[in-house]
Amino acid sequence: MSITVVFFLGLFVSLIGVIPPGLLNMTAAKISLKEGPGRGITFSSGVCLIVFVQTYVAAIFSRYLSNRPDIVEILQRVAFVIFVLITIYFLVIARNQKEAKVETDIKSKQSRFFHGMFLSALNVFPIPYQAYMTITLASFGWMDFERTTIVTYVTGAAMGTFVMLYFYIFFFDKIKDKTFTSQKSMNYSIGIITGIVALVTFINILREL
Repeated sequence: MSITVVFFLGLFVSLIGVIPPGLLNMTAAKISLKEGPGRGITFSSGVCLIVFVQTYVAAIFSRYLSNRPDIVEILQRVAFVIFVLITIYFLVIARNQKEAKVETDIKSKQSRFFHGMFLSALNVFPIPYQAYMTITLASFGWMDFERTTIVTYVTGAAMGTFVMLYFYIFFFDKIKDKTFTSQKSMNYSIGIITGIVALVTFINILREL
């Protein structure tokens, strides 16, 4: 598989995972509004450094699992159930979610780079998410676990995160009053994304039967 394709696969997978308004992209947007885009970009750079490390760890873990097809088969079925439950959960609570006004006041003046690293490190979701996605991509023959491929994919994933944070930094002021940024829309978005992942998982399980 071309490393260019692998790069864009990493970028796309990461981009999808960061689209819903969440802690990292909303914080980047708020910092940008309060302290300027430069500080928001500095924050985002710290986030992406941790994402790079997390995705690399996930890919190495996936490489180990790729040699244990019996374990992968079990994990696929467990992941399918988990993603279905998460999808139902977020779609149900989204229907009853009360709208809350977006706060833009951030008091902290600490180093935004390390602030981004800290918040990103608290968000461990990319590790299981990327581990599962890399296994799935490998099962479709879209990537392998050679060192060059892994580094390319991980770089794409970090870039995908940065692209979405960049979007929030420069366009949040225009969309902050839109329903897109509401908690209800956030829950719907997460539910839809996990639903798509569950569907891909189900298709992959059927292919292996």
